[in-house]
Amino acid sequence: MNEKAKSLILLAVSLLLGLALAACSPAAVEEPPLQGARIGGPFTLTDQNGRKVSDTDFAGRYRIVYFGFSYCPDVCPTDLLAIGQGLKRFEKKDPDRAAGIQPIFITVDPERDTPAVLKQYVASFHPRLIGLTGSAEDIAAVTKAFSIYYAKEQREDVTGYTMNHSRQTILFGPKGEPIAILPSDQGADAVAAELDRWVK
Repeated sequence: MNEKAKSLILLAVSLLLGLALAACSPAAVEEPPLQGARIGGPFTLTDQNGRKVSDTDFAGRYRIVYFGFSYCPDVCPTDLLAIGQGLKRFEKKDPDRAAGIQPIFITVDPERDTPAVLKQYVASFHPRLIGLTGSAEDIAAVTKAFSIYYAKEQREDVTGYTMNHSRQTILFGPKGEPIAILPSDQGADAVAAELDRWVK
């Protein structure tokens, strides 16, 4: 056998060995888009039933977190509807994984969004959606931790004022780590698809 033939055989064996090793190695794990982002943190707020709730109460569970206010005329209910319906579709597809998700609505309007108001409001979107409120100081602290902008804007109508705020739906992991922004502005199917992608 000449040297050229030997070289070709060695090359073929090397390629086959490389392919075999690649097949045995685990597939690359997709990194979450928000991995390492400094979003979230400890909080203690009041739920729609008047109970104190802390971030530690959700340990071990994925969390969908959305900030808004119940007097919002369009964006908040549209997003919450997409979140609620998206979660329901994911529950239908994979009940076990979906059971490990807690949807959370945090108000940026604690002046009007009392527990009683939130109780009626969140019930419209998903049976497991928790509504959280607190003092003005509590809301200022939690919005800062979650990088949410909000501001009161006076209006000359019966509502008196509205709230301008960031519009984002964030999925957090079981340790409270940020994973991804859910596309609630794209509807329920898009939300369900992202939940299926990231919830293990």
